[in-house]
Amino acid sequence: MKAAVYDHAGPPDVLNYRDVPDPAVGPDDVLIAIDAISIEGGDLINRRSTPPASGAWIVGYAASGHIVEAGANVTNRKVGDRVTAFDMQGSHAELWAVPATRTWLLPSGVDAASAAALPISFGTAHHCLFARGGLLRNETVLVQAAAGGVGLAAVQLAARAGATVIAVSSGASRLEKISSLGASHVIDRSSEDLIEAVQKITGGNGVDLVIDPVGATLPTSLAVLAPESRLVFVGNAGGGDLSMDLWPAMQSNQTLLGVFMGPLFERPRIRSTVDEMLVELENRAIEVVVERVFPLSQARDAHEFAETAKPIGRVIMEP
Repeated sequence: MKAAVYDHAGPPDVLNYRDVPDPAVGPDDVLIAIDAISIEGGDLINRRSTPPASGAWIVGYAASGHIVEAGANVTNRKVGDRVTAFDMQGSHAELWAVPATRTWLLPSGVDAASAAALPISFGTAHHCLFARGGLLRNETVLVQAAAGGVGLAAVQLAARAGATVIAVSSGASRLEKISSLGASHVIDRSSEDLIEAVQKITGGNGVDLVIDPVGATLPTSLAVLAPESRLVFVGNAGGGDLSMDLWPAMQSNQTLLGVFMGPLFERPRIRSTVDEMLVELENRAIEVVVERVFPLSQARDAHEFAETAKPIGRVIMEP
């Protein structure tokens, strides 16, 4: 099969598109012929900074496609099923062997690109907002990096839950799109002081919950929280130092909650949430935003674009 592989960590040009052996299919696995690959923030971080476990390493967390082989122990998936999947690596290829428990069946009206991007973005956003953040109707939530996949999902889900959503991004077109998805207020971080803007919007009270997928913005996220409120930080898309002074948070009785979704996707509650979101997607109740589609053969360009062009939503590759 063809795949985008790398032998050492580094910039996008470490990726090479070449022939590699087909993946082995274990008794609990399904083999997916991939139709669409979602480039996730973790894919960029891994390629950039994580030495591969072996040569010709295939990066990638997320993809959708159709099953062409099922392992001997698999009873709830069959050849021909359309699925979307999550695993810790291997999606940047024509074929992907993953545990059947890390796949979701696709409703007939869901396209491959949206399906590839949905589990991580909406599954993560839902877990951050509700399971960890405890968001309630009429609360105010601030979403950092609101133009990213998790950010756009969080804006939609929080708005649907009856929250007042303050979204942070930059650029008129991004802010316009974010507003159309349910944000009550948008803050352009490139031209506005975030803390001052939040103080004005909230009448000096601060927000009840912050969702922060960036990492480098954590000090600012803490600064806009109301006393006794919550900050959920997920991932480190900014790639910066996560150390900070927690003394002010303690004095204000604020709660910090970390989320790392990798080990969670096989939990029944997370699996059922993704199933529900796929139905919502088919019913057009939510939207997966795709900025651009590249062929897998141009994986270098796709990673470069995802890393530097500040796309809104996800960048997709197709074998």
